Amino acid sequence: MVVFMRQLGQVWRCAALYRSARYEEAGLDIGAYQDTYLRYVCSHPGTTQEQISQSIYVNKSNVARQIASLEEKGYVVRQVDEQDRRNLLIFPTQKGVEAFEKIKVVQREWNARLLEGLSDSEIETVVKYVDLLADRARNVIEQSGEKKSQ
Repeated sequence: MVVFMRQLGQVWRCAALYRSARYEEAGLDIGAYQDTYLRYVCSHPGTTQEQISQSIYVNKSNVARQIASLEEKGYVVRQVDEQDRRNLLIFPTQKGVEAFEKIKVVQREWNARLLEGLSDSEIETVVKYVDLLADRARNVIEQSGEKKSQ
């Protein structure tokens, strides 16, 4: 049986180390794991913590902690939803939008370095199979009901 999870985990951890170092160089005071939250908020202004939790497959308490940290650092703001006062809507600040642009550059650099030397068809194949694995992983979680228990 082919074991690939260790390699996927290693790629993820190396990416986190790379991003953390590059963010620090760029003057960002966020960690490699907070970028996922900030990217989501910038791409979906006015989102809720519940929506973030469901979309990026992270526990609600982790979302609350990371959003609170990003808010404390000035990257996002939370506002009461006038339609449903129980909800807090999360918006990026100008600082968050500027950070998002730097995050995209760092992530493009990382992808380019990882795919360097591969032909276009090899890159297509890698993307095809990674997408397939991601789809299957989401299906497993959704079918098992794990997503609901987050």
